[in-house]
Amino acid sequence: MNQPLKLSLEQEFSLRIFADQVQQMSREQAVEFLLNLYEQMMIQETTYLELLKHEWKLDSGSISG
Repeated sequence: MNQPLKLSLEQEFSLRIFADQVQQMSREQAVEFLLNLYEQMMIQETTYLELLKHEWKLDSGSISG
């Protein structure tokens, strides 16, 4: 059975710092931050898909998520 991926010690530390920073945000700041973060995640996904299409030579086809 596969074990779930785990964060490295450095990633866990970074997550803790991030959590502390988020706790200091106002609700409005947190909402704006989440919207920006979600946008960046979508851009990252699109970039990965484009890279995969190029690598797999599927440039003429379409991959949608």
